[in-house]
Amino acid sequence: MHVATSPEFKRNATRAIADVSLQKALANSRPQFMARRGRAVAALPEFEQLRDTARDIKNHTLANLDFYLEAWESKILTAGGQVHWCATADDARKAVLDICQAAGARTVTKGKSMIGEEIAINDYLERAGITPVETDLGEYIIQLRHELPSHIIAPAFHLNLEDWEAQFRKSHTDLPADRVFHERRDILTEARTKLRERFLAADVGITGANFLIAETGSSVIVTNEGNGDLTQTLPRVHIVLASIEKVVPTLEDCCSLLRVLARSATGQEFSVYTTFSTGARRPGDLDGPEEYHVVLLDNGRSAMLGGEFQDMLRCIRCAACMNHCPVYGAIGGHAYGWVYPGPMGSVLTPALIGVDQAGHLPNASTFCGKCESVCPVKIPLPKLMRHWREREFERHLTPATVRQGMALWGFFVRRPALYRLATRVGAATLGWLGRKRGRFTSLPLAGGWTGGRDMPAPEGDTFFVRYAKAQRQTARRGRA
Repeated sequence: MHVATSPEFKRNATRAIADVSLQKALANSRPQFMARRGRAVAALPEFEQLRDTARDIKNHTLANLDFYLEAWESKILTAGGQVHWCATADDARKAVLDICQAAGARTVTKGKSMIGEEIAINDYLERAGITPVETDLGEYIIQLRHELPSHIIAPAFHLNLEDWEAQFRKSHTDLPADRVFHERRDILTEARTKLRERFLAADVGITGANFLIAETGSSVIVTNEGNGDLTQTLPRVHIVLASIEKVVPTLEDCCSLLRVLARSATGQEFSVYTTFSTGARRPGDLDGPEEYHVVLLDNGRSAMLGGEFQDMLRCIRCAACMNHCPVYGAIGGHAYGWVYPGPMGSVLTPALIGVDQAGHLPNASTFCGKCESVCPVKIPLPKLMRHWREREFERHLTPATVRQGMALWGFFVRRPALYRLATRVGAATLGWLGRKRGRFTSLPLAGGWTGGRDMPAPEGDTFFVRYAKAQRQTARRGRA
């Protein structure tokens, strides 16, 4: 597996904020995702009803996951495919390698797959003498740069046009030196030129899966490039990498989820390519693989079933949460230190690699609630991050100073009258001390805040006082 740098999140975030190139990329790309989603949702009056439907489909499936996985496997076998049940990342890597070696593969083409990233399949195949070639445009350049994705649907979210040009000139030394890169089309043309021969030479194609359909045994991929179709139809062997929660009961259920997926992810009604694959090539088929394998990964997900983190298994990997997250918008994806960034990563990563390794991530949130408000399957991400904070606290993984501060705060909140008095006195004192400048550049016991930004001086009454006044005014209006 990839070595997680999640324990270094604070250091990673500090570097990211100071990275001029990254900040430029974030400023250019993130607002576009938010605007496109906004327009797509506004154009579909029933979008909120579809979110409820999508949530209910996923909840029903997770409550009956064993049944639907068995039904799905039965359909796969009937269609001539094979299912490889893998409890761990090691099991999944070995299954993929065994399939490739049995096929005599020397070159493997890959569509975008977060499960592939999770199990670090590229490194594993390379060590075995097999060359994996990423064919998604974003995945292709981060493979050249030896990086992890910084975003789950736009792997090269952190790069600018000049970064693409520099890497292509460094890696594609056989192409004319005087070629130009004025716009995205130039990047696409060059990548297409280099990858075309790889598609034709590949012995095995590996794709991910957005959904697995129990009713038909189909796997579904959603892309905006034709690479996914070429990856799964041209080679003799097609391997699908998927995790157990990707199964859905019926084609109709899948279509309901697809209606919210593209709108939430890229602001499209539907992605350019939505491809359903069912088993190996049958007599009379014009194309398709001779062998169809699904490597199905658990890797800690079954332990989430029935517990406080089960809701996270509803995720359909649209990235809307990170597109709207102010923390992700400030630091990008690599600061999170592993495969899954943003709010969804702040919940999923501790579940997969342990809260002892990823305990900083659930704290990387303003709890503004935007992630939950845009999630197409209504995952309560702030609540789940709070659960991880509780786990972190219970295991004494938080620093002693934090624990002492929480103990002091707990003392006061268990005594409401004392709490209200202390907050009024504290706010009044800080307001008086900061009356000239209106802010503090440093404060005792608040260095974590003032080290990166000023602390505004309090103004006016505390929340409790203002809330009580508002309640009295409402009561008076009601009596009038």
